[in-house]
Amino acid sequence: MIDPLKSKTRVLLAVTFISVLGLGGAALLGWTSPSIAGPIFNDQPQVSEELVQPAVDLSTAFINISEAVTPGVVRIEVERPGRTAQRGQPQQMPPLFDWFFDPPGGQEEGRQQPRQQPQPRTTGGSGFLVTEDGYILTNDHVVSEAQTIRVFLPDGRQYMADLVGSDPTTDVAVIHIDESNLPTLSLGESSATRVGEWVLAVGNPGFGGGRALDYTVTAGIVRAIGRPLDLIGDGLRRQEEFQEIAGYAIEDFIQTDAVINPGNSGGPLVNVRGQVVGINTAIASRTGFYQGYGFAIPIDLAKRIMEDLVEYGQVRRPLLGIEMEPVSNVDAEYYGLPRAFGVLVQRLPEDGPAYRAGIRQEDVIVAIDGEEVERPGQLQLLIAQRRPGDQVTVRYYRDGEPDEVTVRLGEADLGPRTAQTQRAEARTEERLGIEVAPLDAEVARELNFSEPGGVVIRNVSPAGPAARRNVFPGLRLDQINRQDVESVSDVERLLEEVGPGDVVSLRLSDASGQSRVVNLRVPG
Repeated sequence: MIDPLKSKTRVLLAVTFISVLGLGGAALLGWTSPSIAGPIFNDQPQVSEELVQPAVDLSTAFINISEAVTPGVVRIEVERPGRTAQRGQPQQMPPLFDWFFDPPGGQEEGRQQPRQQPQPRTTGGSGFLVTEDGYILTNDHVVSEAQTIRVFLPDGRQYMADLVGSDPTTDVAVIHIDESNLPTLSLGESSATRVGEWVLAVGNPGFGGGRALDYTVTAGIVRAIGRPLDLIGDGLRRQEEFQEIAGYAIEDFIQTDAVINPGNSGGPLVNVRGQVVGINTAIASRTGFYQGYGFAIPIDLAKRIMEDLVEYGQVRRPLLGIEMEPVSNVDAEYYGLPRAFGVLVQRLPEDGPAYRAGIRQEDVIVAIDGEEVERPGQLQLLIAQRRPGDQVTVRYYRDGEPDEVTVRLGEADLGPRTAQTQRAEARTEERLGIEVAPLDAEVARELNFSEPGGVVIRNVSPAGPAARRNVFPGLRLDQINRQDVESVSDVERLLEEVGPGDVVSLRLSDASGQSRVVNLRVPG
């Protein structure tokens, strides 16, 4: 064990020794700086640049891709309905504000028990801009059940977003912000993606300060294509409203070992040319966090879904009209196939497109419009990229003999879906994420203010700009843009003077009289 006293003594002696020797002594010890004594560090490469040039080039490529892509990747924050707080257990509220949920004494002294309000849940994910006028691709599960959707751009701008439409059977959604000249990402072709090629998963899962500070860029290779996980179908079967359409789920994922965590959901998977080849959507782990591999929705499918969502507000799914299974080696031998590929037709309704065209049970479909079909998910993907009413050429095997037939696609009944939804025009108070109330005598007593009067922050939206700047319920709102606030009508009047994109300055104080100023930008 080192004796601290002896250690300090050695240091003191060493310093004294150097002082006596002066700079000449320092030079003897290898410290050659004329002004400040210090060690000489070796900054020469351990390996010659020639030997590592391929790795340097790859690293430079990743840097260039990241710089090109990240300006078009956005953070999405969603406020969803929450559970009602339990008595005495407000969600994420300081103890001072228990009175909002369970004031001391309950209903004694003739006071009515306050109504307990469900506390909103704030969740988030990523998305990316695909048009200069504000259309954004993301996951359905990122924005489903949203009460409000906020989008944060890399430069710190934030916007209230509209839900254009979503498709739970593919986990694709489109949202829109009202802006122009936005940076966009280039969309590639997922059908050209090959196992072994490098890809980058980009996301922006972070929270804080109203700026998108927590970008993540991870690199990996494509480990497999066409992975069926039954994640989407299983999720739909668990929800009563979607059980009937669970069979229409399309899962033909790109598998990668690039790190994909929950906050990256909805972000782009890009190739080394910076083109989007997939939407990060799912991970396979017991914890919900990355454990070796992630999955992405092929961009070819997402583009087709987006076209419908923008045009109709919902998906128009083309229908071939079969129930199928993958082909095993035994199936291939029995049906006389050259190898195990295609899909085995098991059931098909007689009023469906495939049956009317001549397809029958036990036929093995091996190609659509000349493109070979290897598996069920791929066939679903190929059909989903068409439109209802399109004609496709189906190549199939029957009793060991190949044949072709033309099928006019029908349209799947996905049930009633909400058409294009628009958010109602929100007041500035709502955009800032605050709700105010008079600071009357009862409220002042509960919050320990010395006297009533003025306005108090009653509620704060967890996903709003105010919450980001640590504004919480129970603070008194004294001024807006340096003008005094004495009533709720003052708040409404002063906030009517500002609009989306403007900065609002709030002067707040607590019961002890301490005040602070918070400057907030009104979301677009």
